[in-house]
Amino acid sequence: MAKILIADDDPTILSLLNKILLSKGYEVQLAENGVVGEKKLKSEQFDLLISDIKMEPVDGMQLLRKTRQMRPYVGVIMLTAYATVATAVEAMKEGAFDYIPKPFKIDELLATVKRALDYQKSLSEQIGADSHIEAKKYFGNIVAESEQMVNVCEMIKRVAPTKTTIMITGESGTGKELVAEAVHAYSARSEGPFIPVNCAALPETLIESELFGHTKGAFTGASANKEGLFEASRGGTLFLDEINSIPHALQSKLLRAIQNKKIRKVGGTEEFDVDVRILAASNRNLENMVKEGSFREDLFYRLSVISIDIPPLKQRPEDVLPLAQHFIGTELDPGEEFPSMDNAVLSILQNYTWPGNVRELQNVIQHCLTFLSDGKITKETLPSKLIVSYEENPGAQSAALTGEFEKGKSLKAFLRAKEKEYLKTVIDTMGGDKVAAAKELDISLATLYRKLPEEEQNAEG
Repeated sequence: MAKILIADDDPTILSLLNKILLSKGYEVQLAENGVVGEKKLKSEQFDLLISDIKMEPVDGMQLLRKTRQMRPYVGVIMLTAYATVATAVEAMKEGAFDYIPKPFKIDELLATVKRALDYQKSLSEQIGADSHIEAKKYFGNIVAESEQMVNVCEMIKRVAPTKTTIMITGESGTGKELVAEAVHAYSARSEGPFIPVNCAALPETLIESELFGHTKGAFTGASANKEGLFEASRGGTLFLDEINSIPHALQSKLLRAIQNKKIRKVGGTEEFDVDVRILAASNRNLENMVKEGSFREDLFYRLSVISIDIPPLKQRPEDVLPLAQHFIGTELDPGEEFPSMDNAVLSILQNYTWPGNVRELQNVIQHCLTFLSDGKITKETLPSKLIVSYEENPGAQSAALTGEFEKGKSLKAFLRAKEKEYLKTVIDTMGGDKVAAAKELDISLATLYRKLPEEEQNAEG
């Protein structure tokens, strides 16, 4: 049964709520003020907090904000005898699920508690609870909330222990080097060096020397023998990023090095062994380059024994907010308070197409934190191009963000609306077949019907 914390400085209210909720089978703990409530939230897990607003020395709004930071998956219901529209809107803006004025009716209170618990559970199972969502992370730094990225992580687990050459594909900024680092870290070579090299950044005249090294006098300016990246990676992993930039004339030498695990330095006459695992990445379609004749077919197949494809961020919108929160966390100093996000910001981030992918999102978060005001990421802290893109696409703007009252709509309501949109899209894609849609969504048919708007449930009746 759900575990509920009640914080109120009125002993009569505490006793009454305790009796009501215990009678319904809930596990209940009491806090006689906001300070005690905060301590209990730090030390224990709760499913729901019911808090009075008017308390001292820590009032209900302060406790609500602390809860959002410490326990983002905990639902919050606010109680107050000072029922005003202003405090109601403020509580909802800060992430409260609902707001109940005193005196209250017992059946209405219990109905609100049930809705809050049901909704928090649903959000936790499906897409997370609020703007301080704790992202699912794999291998330390790969955020994977979407099914596509979870599949990428599962592939890493399978192929990392092997000796196989791996090709990592994806648009620029999707995180190919991060995937390569994870493969290395979970391989038998994890104690050896991991050396990444951006082939596109190396001048064509120097790339052979950089990869294979050179001997003294091999060319003008070669005043001493130089170790190449293949040598430097011995016992570890060499990650060749943007391998599509390797000159065609050098591709045959690279192929021999990968096949035979032997290299010859520029200007040298002897070959010597190099024990190194090769991981490669490309932001271009190498198969098309093979057809064009700009990339060797035999090298392509040697590199692509196993392929890991990273989808662009626009194809996995459920990763956007967890990634944003992850980047905020990496930018903050230890002990620094985690900023909140306006609903407007959440909507803009979710609806932007992210042509620069994850790298662009990271830059946006850095921009927001630079212009942070009063501990809150607002529309004004975003780069102007995101705002312009959003305003030029009215269809993407949620109705939740128009009008003064709607601006105060909780993130829970925002996510609920996005969830309904996604369910409708999947059902339409399946030609209206709800059984197929439930299978595609990996949920039960009963869960699908529960999540659908009532008019959709009754459409078949």
